[in-house]
Amino acid sequence: MVSTSKSDPIAIIGAGVFGLATALHLSSNGFTNISVFEKDTQVPARYSAGHDINKIVRAEYEDPWYTELTLQAIEGWKTPLYAPHYHQTGFLHLVSGSAPEKATQTMNRFLASIRTHPTYKGKLSTITTPTDIRNVAWQLTGPLPGWNGYFNQLAGYAHSANALRAVYEASAARGVKFFLGDQIGQVTELIYDNTNKKQVTGVRTGNGQIHPCRLAVVAIGAAAATLVPEAGGQVVAKSWSLGHVKLTDDETSMLRGIPVTYARDLGFFFEPDPKTNLLKICPMGGGYINTDRASGVSYPPATLQESENVLPAEDEKRMRRLLRETLPQLADRPFVEKKLCWFADTSDSEFIVDFVPETEGSVVLLSGDSGHLFKMLPIVGDWVYTLLKERNQGVNRWKWKGGAQKKGKWEGDVSWRLGETREFEEIRLIPGPKL
Repeated sequence: MVSTSKSDPIAIIGAGVFGLATALHLSSNGFTNISVFEKDTQVPARYSAGHDINKIVRAEYEDPWYTELTLQAIEGWKTPLYAPHYHQTGFLHLVSGSAPEKATQTMNRFLASIRTHPTYKGKLSTITTPTDIRNVAWQLTGPLPGWNGYFNQLAGYAHSANALRAVYEASAARGVKFFLGDQIGQVTELIYDNTNKKQVTGVRTGNGQIHPCRLAVVAIGAAAATLVPEAGGQVVAKSWSLGHVKLTDDETSMLRGIPVTYARDLGFFFEPDPKTNLLKICPMGGGYINTDRASGVSYPPATLQESENVLPAEDEKRMRRLLRETLPQLADRPFVEKKLCWFADTSDSEFIVDFVPETEGSVVLLSGDSGHLFKMLPIVGDWVYTLLKERNQGVNRWKWKGGAQKKGKWEGDVSWRLGETREFEEIRLIPGPKL
């Protein structure tokens, strides 16, 4: 396996969470020849799931190993680069009175991972009545029928697009080069020296130019299989919908400081963004995949426009019920800036942070965010740095997932998700190419 020296040309493909975090961490640790390629014309890229106004930051997991990992990340959120974008508003983790047992069991397992943790001593409150909820968030004036769960003070959210923008600016200040747009920034092919197994020698961009590199880091999330076809059985492009309610200045002020409010069977929302007066709401559900009929692999749509203004009826129904039971004055407002947010899913919800087999350590795949990567932003880059230093000694659970992999609809195997996965073709508004 070929090692990577700190002066070797490195091509990072994708300017989302994985790509930007890697660029910053490597450049901060002495790597001097890093180029980031992104097909969007802006950073953070709109193709990235991290291009958003907020993402939840909480350490509850069914697996205590991830709880400890997230606690490290939360400490990172309190450092100067990240702190302006981290808001520790707390996390109301609940189920409604009509929630299925699966939702309640998931919530209880999440709570169990932190209930006896010394970090959370005195920081958790049991929620059994609407009054308990209003003691934490007086603004939630809805009936909240049967809602119960807990409140975690040591959680909140981060303004994701702004945090990624800060990482981008810090990386550029350290000399990282950025190539943007479909001509110079979109990588269409990895170039290999086939006489030396599959050692990568460069990347080809949309205008045909080849940029030499000794290491290619593929960090394009849901689109991983477009450059690393072998990943198609391990990574599925999946999306969830989201929408926003446009508030007045007074409404935004009134709702400032509310905790992230998450009913596991309905969805969740955040305090409104003070710059845009947008209150973001995400419904719970099985999500949507976009299966290529020939290969059976799910890829994200080719254009951003195909995912815009999309809000399936069943998702809107959950969102309106969520508002009726919490913020009834908003329940009939129109939803604006609706879209599908595409991410890379894996059958076990584990990330992939590993070398692609038979590439002599010259291609790294970073994918499989599975809807829970963003909170790790401050520590993600170190995972890649450690992989390059230790070569085959990466985290076992994040290794390349060899063998026959399931494709498509995995909702039955993921304990923390509710609902059936559907095909994008069933809900798309803009006709796509015939697959």
